Amino acid sequence: MTHVEVPLDIKSEAVGLVFPVHIWGLPHRVIEFLHMLPEDDNKYYFALAVNAGQVAATLLQLRKLMTRKGLKLSSGFDIMLPGNYIPWGGPGPEEKRQERFSMVKEKIKAIAPVIANQKEKAPEKGPLWQNILFSGLYKLSFNQVPKMDKDFWVDERCDGCGICQKVCPARNIILESGMPVWNHRCEQCLACIQWCPKTAIQYGKKTPKYERYHHPDVQLKDIIACAKTPPHYNSD
Repeated sequence: MTHVEVPLDIKSEAVGLVFPVHIWGLPHRVIEFLHMLPEDDNKYYFALAVNAGQVAATLLQLRKLMTRKGLKLSSGFDIMLPGNYIPWGGPGPEEKRQERFSMVKEKIKAIAPVIANQKEKAPEKGPLWQNILFSGLYKLSFNQVPKMDKDFWVDERCDGCGICQKVCPARNIILESGMPVWNHRCEQCLACIQWCPKTAIQYGKKTPKYERYHHPDVQLKDIIACAKTPPHYNSD
C-alpha cells in the first residue's frame, strides 16, 4: 500500500486533534493525518489525547511532529477515560468508570475556555520515567502493530453477521465462509472485539473472561459511520 498525501483545505481558525493514545504514542492514522495538514502557523491547533491513565509523551511527540511540518501545537490535554484495551483486562469496575467520567467532565469545563480564547498551554505529559520507558516501548512496537491481529480468533458463537467487518476502520477484516479473517493491516482499535454482538471474537487467551466495553453514549451506527471514512491510501 502506498501513502498518498492530499493537503486539506482548512478554513477554520482553530483545529482540534482528538485521538486515542495507542501503545503510549500516536496512532498511525493520526500521523498520516498530520502529513495532510497545510503549513499554516496562523491557525490555533489544540489536541486531546484520550487514554486509560498513561498519556506518557504522546502530546510531546505530536508537538515535535507538528513543528517539523511548520505547525504549532498551541495546547494539548490529557483526557483520561475507562480503558477499552481488553487484552489487558478492560475498563474496570463501574464505580471507577463513573468516577473517570465525572473527572473528565470537570476537566473539559476547564479546557473549554482555554480553547475558546485560543490560549497557549504547554502539552500535558506523564512523569519523566514514564515518558522515557513507554516512548521506547512505543518505538519498538509501532511497526509491529499491523500484524498484531494474528492473535484474533473466533469461537463457536460466531454467526457470520459481518459487524466486525463493518466497524473496522482499516478495512482489515473480510469474511471467508462466513467467518472473519484479519489481513495484517490492523490498527489495534479493537472495535471488532468490542462490538461483536455474540462476544465471539477473542484476542489471545484471556479475553473470553473479560467484559466488552464501549462508551455508553456511543452507538454501533456511529462506529460504522466512522469506519466508512476512507483511509488515505491507494493500492500499488
